[in-house]
Amino acid sequence: MPKKSIEIRAKHRNGITTVNALMVHPMEPGIRGNGGNGNPVSAHFIQEVICEYREAVLLRAQWGPSISRDPYLSFSFKGGAKGEKIRLSWVDNRGGSDSAETEIK
Repeated sequence: MPKKSIEIRAKHRNGITTVNALMVHPMEPGIRGNGGNGNPVSAHFIQEVICEYREAVLLRAQWGPSISRDPYLSFSFKGGAKGEKIRLSWVDNRGGSDSAETEIK
């Protein structure tokens, strides 16, 4: 996996902040065959996504193997201010993790 697997942006407009994030991850469910040898590909998927603002959790999502490869997440919340930071992090079922931070524009 790449060193940084999250691209995140946040934009504030009319009292609402919209957060968009693209996470690069294989999101393998563990049920597909492995090239005809009969063995399944090992499961590898993001289990938890957390987005924080001002050290408070805005969003906590529990994901499973049915989420598609390289998931895209978008949500909005009331508040936020230009120049403040938003942080997004994930943890997968193999113990991998990543996080990224962006400034609200």
